[in-house]
This record gives sequence, C-alpha cells and structure tokens, in this order.
Amino acid sequence: MSGPLSGIRVLEVAMYGFVPSAGAVLSDWGADVIKVEHAVTGDPQRGLRQVGKFKVEGDPNPNVEHANRGKRSIGVDMSKPEGRAIVHDLAATADVFLTSFLPGARTKFGIDVDDIRAVNPAIVYARGSALGPRGVEAERGGYDMTAYWCRGGVAATITPEGTTGMIGPPGPAFGDTISGTNLAGGIAAALLKRERTGETSVVDVSLLGSGLWSIGHSVALSSYTKEPMTAPAPGVHGAPTNPLSGLYTTADGRYLSLVMLQPGKFWADVCRHIDRPELAEDPRFADAARIAEHTPEAVAILREVIATRTLAEWTERFATLAGPWAPVQDSVQVGHDAQIAANEYLRPAGESTLVSSPVQFDVTAPDLRPGPEFAAHTEEVLLELGLDWDRILELKTAGAIA
Repeated sequence: MSGPLSGIRVLEVAMYGFVPSAGAVLSDWGADVIKVEHAVTGDPQRGLRQVGKFKVEGDPNPNVEHANRGKRSIGVDMSKPEGRAIVHDLAATADVFLTSFLPGARTKFGIDVDDIRAVNPAIVYARGSALGPRGVEAERGGYDMTAYWCRGGVAATITPEGTTGMIGPPGPAFGDTISGTNLAGGIAAALLKRERTGETSVVDVSLLGSGLWSIGHSVALSSYTKEPMTAPAPGVHGAPTNPLSGLYTTADGRYLSLVMLQPGKFWADVCRHIDRPELAEDPRFADAARIAEHTPEAVAILREVIATRTLAEWTERFATLAGPWAPVQDSVQVGHDAQIAANEYLRPAGESTLVSSPVQFDVTAPDLRPGPEFAAHTEEVLLELGLDWDRILELKTAGAIA
C-alpha cells in the first residue's frame, strides 16, 4: 500500500534532530526525502556517539536513524557556486523545501524563500527554528533543551515545587521529535491547500512554540488563576480528592497509575478487582462526595492492597477493569508491551528497531527503512536530475559534491 504522500518529493537542508525528524515523518508517509548534507562533514548529528551513559560503537547509529530513516543522502558544498546550483536544480523538482538553517545562513547559501521560489514558485517552503520567525531573537539558534524544554515552560512545569534546579527531559531529542511532527503536519496541510487552491505557503514551526503548545492546558489554567502550574512531588498521590487518580507501588517495586476521574463511577469495580468487595458498601465511600472527603483513607487501603501483588499479577487482574489505568514503563519495557506490538508502534528498520511515527493510515503501520549512509545517494540523485558521469566527476573534483 502506498503512503498518502507517495509521489511527493522533499528536499531537506537541515541538521541535528528537529527538522530532520519532520523529514522522517514525511518519509514514513511515503514521500521521497532527499537529505542534503555538507560534502565534507555531513550532518553533525552523525558525530553524536554518546548520550549520557549510552555510547554507540559502529553503525547503525540510533542517534541518526530515528530522525533520518527512509531518506536518501547527498553530499553538497553550498559554499561553492556549483553546489548551490545543484540545490537549486533539485528544488526545481521538489514539492517541499525543508530547512533548519537560520536567516543569515539561508541568505549566504542562496536558499531563502525568494531564492527557492525563483526556481520553483509552487514549492512549499518549510522552516524549523528555535524561537520563531519574528521578533528581535528570530536570528538566534537553539536546541530543544533551551527553546522547548526551558524557555517554553516545560521544565518549570514538570519540576516539583521546592526542587533545586529543574527536572531534565527524559532523553535526547524529546522536544525535537514532537516539534518535527508538528512541522510535518503543517507541511501536509500546506500541500493540501496547494492542491485545492493552487496557492503555496511558507510553513513555520519553532521549538519555543511547540514547547508552549505541549503545556497549553497548563498555560491556559495559569492565565486564569495567575499562578504557575507545578508538578506534585514524586511519590505524592496525584489527586487530593480522588484515590483513583494516582500512583501505586506493586510487590515487585513497579508502579501502576490509576486515572479514573469519576471515582463514584468506578469505585465498586475497583473494589471487586482488588478482592475487597465490602469496600463498595462502606459508607465512607458511598458516593463521589464521600470518596473525596475520605481520600486519605482510601489511598492507604489501596496502597496496602496493591503492594501485595506484582505488576504482572495486577496486569492480569486489571484486564477487565472498566476504568483507565496503566503500568509505568521505561524505554526497555515498552519493547515487551503486547499492545505496542499489536499496533506495530515499534518497527524494524534495517538492523535497528525504531518507533513508528504516530499517525497510521488505513490501520496500517508504515514500513520503516534505515537511515542513509553519508552521501550514499549523491550519484543516484544527480543521474536522476539529468547529469552525466563526466559532469558528476567534474563536480567531485571541484569539491562541490561528495
């Protein structure tokens, strides 16, 4: 089955995680994504071999694969006129031009909106930035840690009150990947607009804007209450008036999360599933108002009971539980989750196992292909462009391509 963007060509001139992850999503959706890398150094992300305690030896490098699966790579030196000409010639054949370059670099290398529109007036021009396309800081760069996590309000919102410093993101490219998915969605909308109206668009997504969007509910509440939203301290029950919305420890030191926002509706069912049916008739928990009043007592009971069985045992028992709940899983444990496997949210991509982009079409997971080796498709793409081998050799000799 072809993807919804089959036949769409994307020319990606971008580095690191944010904008390339948009290209990865577009590739998952069927687009032909051509990744332009510097002819000598390539995407600096290729040099990222250590993240915290994790060190990558050899290839494939997971730090590259996640945001670059399914693309074709060409090596081009845009500082050379011949290199810029190649990019312009490729842009003339593309539906989307996708870049992470800052305004000054776009002007320097001749890849700003007017430059690309001069060779292809119908192209969708998509930019990912740290801080947005307007304002006095529009020319400043940044990473997801600075623009998304810190400045966008996520770090302070997720850090419990009284904590020294801040809680860090759960892993590399957290804000990059979310922002890249936002950018891919914007590009898809612009392509639909072009098809329906003939009008093309400049699409902008920033790490800062995506960070704000991800905590949009909290920002709206803070705008109303004039108080900042902060996370509860670790280990503290989540809801002071609802025992069925919080975290509980199992016998094997794992955690399960109950999130039943209507405790009166689900209390009796929970009592049956924990083998304490008499609690359903306990006058302290007769209705939602009584449950709210006696939440500390209910929490104490649930903590004691849930601590008597392992997470696996509770998983089996709670299979028929009516209310929402979930095991707390780490990045290894998700790989053994039967529901994740059933939906193919993790897929093979060559030698790697990668997370599929979250949108599926026609109840089908995308086929994932591995990321390209550096400049692996330079000759292939240029031959498709109509260059002959003599011209390709000339360009290599001039250092314009790799």
